Amino acid sequence: MSVDGDKRKSDFILAEVWKRKGQEKIVDVDEEKVKLVIFTLLEDYYTFQGEDVKEILPVGKITYVPGSPEFILGIINVRGDIESVLDIHKFLELPAGKTTPASRIIIAAKGDIRSGILVDSVEDVIDVPKSSIQPPIPTLSKAIREVVLGATTYNGKNTILLDVGKIFGKVVV
Repeated sequence: MSVDGDKRKSDFILAEVWKRKGQEKIVDVDEEKVKLVIFTLLEDYYTFQGEDVKEILPVGKITYVPGSPEFILGIINVRGDIESVLDIHKFLELPAGKTTPASRIIIAAKGDIRSGILVDSVEDVIDVPKSSIQPPIPTLSKAIREVVLGATTYNGKNTILLDVGKIFGKVVV
C-alpha cells in the first residue's frame, strides 16, 4: 500500500474512533445520589438508606427483656440511652444468624421510632445514583417484599434495599 493509502486508512480509523466516542453515553454528573449502608445477612447483601442510619456499633452486651416479642433480642445502653435491638432475621423469615466479631448493630430511626438492628456484618457505605435503584426482583419471599424499597447491585451481586419505616411498622402492629 502506498503512503497516501496508509494516510487515508489512518484518517478513516481516526474519524471512526471520534465518531464512536461522540456516541458514548453522557453521564449526568449532577444526578441525585443516595447514600446506602450495605450489610450482610447469611452472606446475602442488603442495604438501608443512609438517612435512616444514625450509628453503627460493634455488638456488646444485649440484655434480654423477659416478656418481649421474639423479634426483640433485648436492649443495649448507648452512652446512657437505652435502645432496643431487633433480630431482622425474624422479620425477613430467614434462619437465625450467628453473632460473630464482624456482627454489628445498626442504630436506625424513622419517624418517632429508633432501634438497633442486628446484622451479620456491615460491608460498606456508598453513594449511588438514584436511577441505579430498580424495582425489586419478583422472586423475593413475601416477608421480604413487605419491607423492600428496591434493589441495586454491589460487588456484582444483587442487593436488596430495605425500608426501615416498614420494618418498624411491623414492630408496632
